[in-house]
Amino acid sequence: MRFLLVAMSVIGSAHLYVWLRLVHDPALPTPWPARASAFLFLAWLSIPIALNWGRRLAPPWATLVAWPGYAWLGSIFLLLVAVLAVDVARALLALSGWVLGTGAVFAGSELERARAWAQVSALLGGSAVLTALTFGRRVVVRRVNVPLDKLPSELHGTTIVQLSDVHVGPTIGKRFLGRVVERVNALKPDVIAITGDLVDGSVPRLAPHVAPLARLEARHGVFFVTGNHEYYAGVDEWCAHLATLGVRVLRNERVSIGEGDASYDLAGIDDLAGRHFGRGHGADVERALAGRDPAREVVLLAHQPRAVVEAEPAGVSLQISGHTHGGQIWPFNFLVRLQQPVTSGLARFGRSFLYVSNGTGYWGPPMRLGSPAEITQLVLEARPPGAASAVP
Repeated sequence: MRFLLVAMSVIGSAHLYVWLRLVHDPALPTPWPARASAFLFLAWLSIPIALNWGRRLAPPWATLVAWPGYAWLGSIFLLLVAVLAVDVARALLALSGWVLGTGAVFAGSELERARAWAQVSALLGGSAVLTALTFGRRVVVRRVNVPLDKLPSELHGTTIVQLSDVHVGPTIGKRFLGRVVERVNALKPDVIAITGDLVDGSVPRLAPHVAPLARLEARHGVFFVTGNHEYYAGVDEWCAHLATLGVRVLRNERVSIGEGDASYDLAGIDDLAGRHFGRGHGADVERALAGRDPAREVVLLAHQPRAVVEAEPAGVSLQISGHTHGGQIWPFNFLVRLQQPVTSGLARFGRSFLYVSNGTGYWGPPMRLGSPAEITQLVLEARPPGAASAVP
């Protein structure tokens, strides 16, 4: 409850700032100020309704309740960014006008200038909102080549197809996941890895909507590690249910992929948030890699990128993660970067490679701006000894 009150206060402040710039300052003619004010107030109320009831109701009622609130949550964020950007531009232009003596950008009275700037803010924010809504549910296939020193030459070109952060729940259901499964199978993967945050709700409510996972096909199997959202939705129940769909849950353990010497280790750890939930949950890289032959290649599935801090010194060559959504809505990616070492894509971290997916679905707002949702096809390449890495 305290978190919700703090969150709504912050979001309310954003609404107030947007109201000041787009409604109050332009002094819109009657009856538009009253209508705009009422809309902003009701839109603000739709957000706690979506956050609270979206997880309690079963689809399709959850969708009807959650979609407007979540869509507005993303919209007010982009409107706030647009207003702030215009305010910064106004300040810089005013300063340059004062220094150079060129005067104001817009001629006319103070009220006319306020209306002109409000129109610019509304146009920028509105365009960003429409663009983000348009690309919210579009999913691309991203192919990424990863050279690994210890990968047997027989496995050169072997693939891992990654799904992450699907967030099946109030606004993502069976139809969306079914289309994703078809596209994954079309890639004919050797391994399918689901790196957490698959669901936003309990097994009884969402079991029908994750049923398409049973149709996933991969030569060496389908594997899953928990994300933080599984811990809000009944993690033990979900781990048990996924097993019935043919999905192997890796909980601080590893398996061998391939046959004989033509194989590598695939390890998976619980999400870092798991330690707060007890019952043996929590990331444990040491346990996952215990007894491993250091001459073998090892790939680690870990929901959060920052797990690489422990994985790299433990000898992990490639960590595959999600969690960040690539920021989901620009410029939120700059804030995510404060918590995670990598926000999106393939990067070097010491002696390890770290790949971070933008996610296959979205959380909250059905919107994406600057970080397209993805199905990732990771192609593992056997790198000759001494060969230079293609990734800086």
